[in-house]
Amino acid sequence: MSRHTDYSSLEQIQTTGAAAPKPLLTLSDAVALIVGIVIGAGIFQTPALVASQAGSDIAVLLLWLAGGLVSIVGALCYAELATTYPNVGGVYYYLKRAFGQKIAFLFAWARLTVIQTGSIALLAFVFGDYASEILRLGTFSSSVYATVVIVLLTILNIVGLQQGKWTQNLLTVAKVLGLLLVVVFGLGATANSVAPIESTPPGSWGLAMVFVLLSYGGWNEAAYISAEIQNRQRNIVRSLVWSIGIITAIYLLINLAYLRGLGLANMAESSAVAADLMRTIWGTPGALFISVLIAICTLGAINATIFTGARTNYALGQDFTLFGFMGSWRQLPSTPGTALLVQGAIALALVLLGTFTRKGFETMVDYTAPVFWFFFLLSGISLLILRRKEPHILRPFRVPFYPVTPLLFCAVCGYLLYSSVVYTNVGAVVGVLVVIAGVPILFWNRYRQGKA
Repeated sequence: MSRHTDYSSLEQIQTTGAAAPKPLLTLSDAVALIVGIVIGAGIFQTPALVASQAGSDIAVLLLWLAGGLVSIVGALCYAELATTYPNVGGVYYYLKRAFGQKIAFLFAWARLTVIQTGSIALLAFVFGDYASEILRLGTFSSSVYATVVIVLLTILNIVGLQQGKWTQNLLTVAKVLGLLLVVVFGLGATANSVAPIESTPPGSWGLAMVFVLLSYGGWNEAAYISAEIQNRQRNIVRSLVWSIGIITAIYLLINLAYLRGLGLANMAESSAVAADLMRTIWGTPGALFISVLIAICTLGAINATIFTGARTNYALGQDFTLFGFMGSWRQLPSTPGTALLVQGAIALALVLLGTFTRKGFETMVDYTAPVFWFFFLLSGISLLILRRKEPHILRPFRVPFYPVTPLLFCAVCGYLLYSSVVYTNVGAVVGVLVVIAGVPILFWNRYRQGKA
């Protein structure tokens, strides 16, 4: 077999002349997409939790810097996989080559029903909460906003790649400028209280890292645009490094602003640290500004998550006849239209679930976390397996310090998997059961294919 041979579903489509993904995304588009996914609501919620565990100003900043370094380690692993196996299915395709179709199917099923759709619903609830602070729409205001934003952004992405990416670019620019404005005002303020909190017990830094890495989550979505990015051999690596560098710098600056404007004690005790900072500086208009900024941040994250999520559903439809209806790619505009519709419908169903539980955000965190970290761990292991299984394949980028780098990445994923199981509730059980429900569907699909 030639070292360049790659029987991906994408290449088979291109050979037959059918509609397929096109390399239309530039480096700046990819950076905007990754930054847009990662900087969502987390940076407005988790800094107080990190501060309560850290024990000192320096420790807070070191924890956020460590989160960026861990993300870079993971990004280097993903860069090798994405440049070696560029495919619209992303992690689905890596798992298929490393573990076979059964594991790959369960991942795609989990992404369709739990990981990506749950993330869309989670972010939509955050948007609804803060949009309701600006204009309330009755008893179920948050759910109404969540529903509307999922419908509108799904339609926007179905309309076409160009519309979706320009919306993403504008939202990312708006959120970065807004955050930098918070940084400027925060650094210019004088803290009301700078008294340090009491020392935290041993092991609390580990819990703090759980919250830090939650806020850094999402850079892995670069894997799903590897077939649509221009000059992928260079731009995949560059987009990951640039985006994580930008995110780390923003996170360090925003936490420095929190510490300067509120002091560590007040920061650790705050339930809405950004709103408290701006309320201290500007009063009620400052709190309103933060609500608008968080709404913009979550809009960008929702749009980017919708954009990348449908790519796995498309790959699933290419490989499994039972889901063949999702395996079509629209030529004009260049989008996986049906996959986007299915994803949107499931996300809306999860919004309904969150509405009934009356804890939309918390329910979605519990629902997605253990499943996400389990498959994230498998993606790291797949790099180790594929190095041994396919040693002669051309690798445009090789992760440095192999195998230490991927082993470190796997260790972090294993720890976060353990932590997500320990700290989540009944929602995690529901998420795991939904993934297990994919097993009989897998065998039913094989039965149908066997009879065909």
